[in-house]
Amino acid sequence: MKLGFLTACLPQRSLEDIVTWAKSKGYEALEVAAWPALGNRPFTATHLKAESFGSGDVERVQTLFRQHGLTLSSLAYYDNNLHPDPVLRRDINQHVLRCIDAAGLLGCPTVGTFVGRDPTKSVKENLRVAEEVFKPIVDRAGEKGVKVIIENCVMEGWHPDGYPGNLAYSPELWEWMFSIGLYLNFDPSHLMWIGIDPVEAVRPYLHRIPHAQAKDVQLFPERRNRYGFFGKTRERDNPWDVGWWRYRVPGLGQVDWVRLIDAMYEGGFDGVLSVEHEDPVWGGTEDKVKTGLEIAHRTLRPLLVR
Repeated sequence: MKLGFLTACLPQRSLEDIVTWAKSKGYEALEVAAWPALGNRPFTATHLKAESFGSGDVERVQTLFRQHGLTLSSLAYYDNNLHPDPVLRRDINQHVLRCIDAAGLLGCPTVGTFVGRDPTKSVKENLRVAEEVFKPIVDRAGEKGVKVIIENCVMEGWHPDGYPGNLAYSPELWEWMFSIGLYLNFDPSHLMWIGIDPVEAVRPYLHRIPHAQAKDVQLFPERRNRYGFFGKTRERDNPWDVGWWRYRVPGLGQVDWVRLIDAMYEGGFDGVLSVEHEDPVWGGTEDKVKTGLEIAHRTLRPLLVR
């Protein structure tokens, strides 16, 4: 198991800068952000331009990683593949395909995205649509020797009432994903706040998890007594502020990393564990973000076998 991080937390830095810094801090892998230029959306970045990726880019990126002894674990483009606007949906689906093509050229084993959701349709209706949407994506991935991995983020901020906006949040939905050729980019933090034990949840599915993310979560049950499970409604100016929990870097929340990593080793996981930094305490400035990544490294590195 190697320790890496998702580069989206450093959107203003070049890939060259991030690779150099990651190596100096003892990281072994990077999950590279590959969103198209989308403006100022939080937790997104463009460290690899999949839409214009060519042979010269392949050589540059492979040489960069090889010279620093790092692994390129995944290309990351997490967006709503079931977007209700058909034009936006088509654009998103097409960019996933471009990421798969770039990953194939690089020899990168995975591309990460979301299933997403059309909030005007029921879950069952969305799943039927998703089977059609993802068929060409899964087929292209198979042709390129790449696995499409879906993060189990709830994406409650995408739904107008805070309901799940990404239909990949539970083991029941993972089994559906696996049946259509998708894999899981496992993140324990999302399971904690919806009441699922991530250790027990991960055990049966490790053979379908080629990549995992490391994010922690801090829960405030006393606040849940005011807002309920679904979080703020009347007072929710920020769609991502549910009021009774927040994401943290590993070691500053309530995920039992010792128990979780032990279960992953026991189940045979030997992929990359990639820190996804969305901690509001250690965010806001580049220096704080880097400190958060160092905290995550100090927490997780002692638990991984060299």
